[in-house]
Amino acid sequence: MTPIEPATHLDHLMRQTRMHHVQLSSMADVKANIMLTLSAVVTTFSIGYLSDPLLRWPVIVLILFCILTIFFAAYAVMPKLNFDFKPNLEQLNCNILFFGSFMNLAYEEYAEIMNEIVHSPDKVYEAQIREVYELGVYLGYQKYRYVRLAYQSFLTGLVCSGLTLLMVELFNVPG
Repeated sequence: MTPIEPATHLDHLMRQTRMHHVQLSSMADVKANIMLTLSAVVTTFSIGYLSDPLLRWPVIVLILFCILTIFFAAYAVMPKLNFDFKPNLEQLNCNILFFGSFMNLAYEEYAEIMNEIVHSPDKVYEAQIREVYELGVYLGYQKYRYVRLAYQSFLTGLVCSGLTLLMVELFNVPG
């Protein structure tokens, strides 16, 4: 990475980007919780219709897709930590600003690494850039990916359940 001179506009850029990532993460959590709640409620209310011969198969399809939605939504909000990770600043996968990267370090090790970083503007910016990058990657590949899958599975479940109901009605398939 080329040397970076400290500047107010860079500090503002990093702070603004980090805040934006945190807001996006919060939005993903809210969306996942909505899907979790909605799917749980639909599943709970649908169970009562399993005894109806006309609605049995459409309800089974709906419940299965709601359970799949619950898994995707739960996975989106589930914390992902590597409890065996020991950071090495020379490695590209070390984000010393993220608690998951330094939680296995002794305080003395962490303080030594941070002391080295804070005394070099280049390393300060590099650490911030790495944090912003890793937050973005995490948001894209973890949170938003699984929130999207939760929405897709819920919508697919609604469509498949509707089609199943249509088939049951058209072909008069008994439950």
